[in-house]
Amino acid sequence: MSIHFDLTLRPDESVFFSRNDVNDPRLGEIVRHTPDHYDRADIVILGCPQDEGVRRNGGRIGAADAPLAIRKQFYKLTTMNIRKRIFDLGDVKLANTLEATHGTMTEIVKAVLRDGKRLIVLGGGNDISYADGKAMSEVFGRDWWIGVNIDAHLDVRLSEERNSGTPYRQLLDEELLLPKHFYEVGYQSHFTSPIYYDYIRKLGVNRISLELVRSRAQADIELRENIRNTFIGHSSSLNTFFGFDMDVVRSADAPGTSAPSPLGLRAGEFIQLVKYAASLANTKLIEFSEVNPKFDQDDRTAKLVAIGMHRFCTGIA
Repeated sequence: MSIHFDLTLRPDESVFFSRNDVNDPRLGEIVRHTPDHYDRADIVILGCPQDEGVRRNGGRIGAADAPLAIRKQFYKLTTMNIRKRIFDLGDVKLANTLEATHGTMTEIVKAVLRDGKRLIVLGGGNDISYADGKAMSEVFGRDWWIGVNIDAHLDVRLSEERNSGTPYRQLLDEELLLPKHFYEVGYQSHFTSPIYYDYIRKLGVNRISLELVRSRAQADIELRENIRNTFIGHSSSLNTFFGFDMDVVRSADAPGTSAPSPLGLRAGEFIQLVKYAASLANTKLIEFSEVNPKFDQDDRTAKLVAIGMHRFCTGIA
């Protein structure tokens, strides 16, 4: 067996939904998950069912259940406009510590990226952005990738112990991510430490607040224009990474998150940003984190992520 399957657990068979209707096929009937189908896949799904980083950061526990909850909703969706071959790699084998789990996850993600696949990662806590970002940096090189954190929080917390608030601080301090290639999108000023804001400002990180996102006719315009300028100023196309912390969506549309807020992106704005991520030819990895099924209502948050996954798969350039 390869590293992909040595370090992961196969997805639960019960999530692969079918209506048993030849006139109404569902994703549960076409997405493959046995090792013999991996090589032919265009898009790979990987889960990381842990919330230790959320616990360390004082958030409400429950995100460990998110990959299963999201899969249950995703595989009920139809195959409409699905033209890419999707493979479910299952979940990262969890280690005894968060740090060791991140190490395992980084190796899996690196292997998938080197195989030329696009990757959809399901958290778990937002701390997975460190593992995913480190993999991006080691596969493509520090100078050749863009990181986009779409979140109500900056996640550049300084802490002796890594947690769900530290992933981008780690990537920046370890020089795995260039500040000029890092975008903070959707952050809310009342959740933002002035000290941490000053830290990213002095580094030259690109900053697009929730207020700025909402001030434009479409949610993706400001980000699209900023990234276009980065591409223009670079000698070659950059590989892109999008991290969607579901805390960025207002609680009316996403009640089941680790740190809900009455303010945030609307569901349609969230989908617009996912579609923008898909439209970039070099988007290699997109992750969804901080879904908390324990506090979800009618599976609204899991359904929203599932729809986002569907839009990503159908919108890939």
